[in-house]
Amino acid sequence: MAPVTEGPTDADLLRAHLDGDTQAFAVLFRRHRDRLWAVALRTIGDREEAADAVQDALLSAHRNAAKFRGDSAVTTWLHRIVVNACLDRIRRRQAHPTVPLPDGNRDSDRPSAPEPAAPPEDHETKLVVRQALADLPAEQRAAIVLVDVQGYPVAEAAEILGVAEGTIKSRCARGRARMALALAGLRGEPGNGAGPKPGDAGHAAGGNQQAAQTVPSGPGASQPLPAPAEGRDER
Repeated sequence: MAPVTEGPTDADLLRAHLDGDTQAFAVLFRRHRDRLWAVALRTIGDREEAADAVQDALLSAHRNAAKFRGDSAVTTWLHRIVVNACLDRIRRRQAHPTVPLPDGNRDSDRPSAPEPAAPPEDHETKLVVRQALADLPAEQRAAIVLVDVQGYPVAEAAEILGVAEGTIKSRCARGRARMALALAGLRGEPGNGAGPKPGDAGHAAGGNQQAAQTVPSGPGASQPLPAPAEGRDER
């Protein structure tokens, strides 16, 4: 019985692109665009900025395909270029504070599918979670998006961001701790310094497990954010 042919691999498509196939890179992009778009949107927090970042990244990958050395998966290489394009835009935005931070009131990752209606309380929770994510330092946000929102293994996230696995763990731990503080008052009175109300035990101590489920992500990737782990930032 002949083996089932699943089509060209990512590496095959990249080689075909380098050999002059004008359609190969487009096929490669279509294969990974959903996750690339989801990562960009969650990292940068704004649809227009995310679209521009993905476009910049794909143009860069298209032009610099010959520099791919094959020491990682093609999809890891593409994600690295997209994340770096997002981080560059975040840093430029922070350098020009007249540009407002996104309010997080956006549609889901896929513009073709409207977000299901949610009770007002859930909607408010979603906005608070998105703002807490947007308020993280760029490196911590990127690590949280890859590991906790998109579900990448720590090792792959480390490859994408070009840092050690311990650095990813440390950034995630610090980011989760920041978000846990930001989300601790979701059910309390804002600004009064009070902790969660009775019945919310474990909400702050357990991180943002409930709120994390309200952050949409790419296909099959959403995971609750676990409690902060101890670790030393190795940036």
